[in-house]
Amino acid sequence: MTSPEVLTRRALNRALLERQLLLARATVDARQAVEHLVGLQTQVPGNHYTALWTRLAGFDPDDFSRRFAAREFVRIALQRSTIHTVTAADCPVLRPFFQPATDALFRAAFLRELGEVDHGRMTALARELVETAPMTFADLGTALAAEAPASPPKALGQAARSWLPLVQVPPRGLWRQSGAVRHTTAEHWLGTPLTPDAPGATAEAVVRRYLAAFGPASVKDAQNWSGLTGLRAAFTRLRDELAVFRDENGVELFDLRDAPRPGEDVPAPVRFLPEYDNVFLGHADRTRVISAEAKAMSWRGNYALPVWLADGFVRGTWRFDADRAGSAATLVLTPLDEPSAAERAGLEEEGAALLAFHHPGARHDLRWE
Repeated sequence: MTSPEVLTRRALNRALLERQLLLARATVDARQAVEHLVGLQTQVPGNHYTALWTRLAGFDPDDFSRRFAAREFVRIALQRSTIHTVTAADCPVLRPFFQPATDALFRAAFLRELGEVDHGRMTALARELVETAPMTFADLGTALAAEAPASPPKALGQAARSWLPLVQVPPRGLWRQSGAVRHTTAEHWLGTPLTPDAPGATAEAVVRRYLAAFGPASVKDAQNWSGLTGLRAAFTRLRDELAVFRDENGVELFDLRDAPRPGEDVPAPVRFLPEYDNVFLGHADRTRVISAEAKAMSWRGNYALPVWLADGFVRGTWRFDADRAGSAATLVLTPLDEPSAAERAGLEEEGAALLAFHHPGARHDLRWE
């Protein structure tokens, strides 16, 4: 039996960038991109705009915002029980699949406080309330506490996220808009039931999609991405149809046989990414895109900073300094180490485009820190 091919860190990096549409801007529609990526991590509401701008050629944020308002896309807790932007078609399929991650969060955070609550009754009441009018967690918790006065309102409101498939409704998530975080059920918002028995809701189907967007990857990587345990059985059932590799540490990796795996010497352009971008949350071992030093620079506990990639790896952080009138905006770049002349030129060119995207009509500047 021949030993599996060993993929270097740079080879894994280039494969990830290709799957994440970061080697070259794709010409697909935003819906196709979001479905291919199995959703976009959007814990920060506007992050889908930067994430799609950096991945898609000619991305139009106003068009995406209109489609978001028209319920073609929604933001809902999915992988790891964190907020993702997904298509209306994917939401009813993926939400039931990731429900165990949300259940685990409930048990860890609220079970002790709410163990004596009649969960079925609270779920039915919460559904009636948010389907009558979208509500914040605080308002929902207060309303539920009227029926369960011995329970903390905050815990009741937050627990509803585990009991029900709650979407955050606009204007949250719209281009250049904001608003209170109000929720209603996915079924009510989309006018369609959840479909836990759909063909696309099986572990094998989701693993295939994960590998298409994040592979090659290990079982542990997939479980880290999803927030679920027990995926090894799905990989075992799929093993005969998958390509098998190892990384430089000997970890077994799986991939779709016909998935693109560019060579490690393929050039990787400069890319600006929002905080919590997909590329950082798809693997247990994130060194294929971010070093320990870069992670220490760009993550503060659970809080992440926007970063840029140069030669495929995180090499610095960025932020905007803008005046309240919107007449001037500066892109501030903080490098981890000294960029090469070519990288500096690429950062300045791509940075100018990022400024034009987020601050059109303003006076632009770029500053190194």
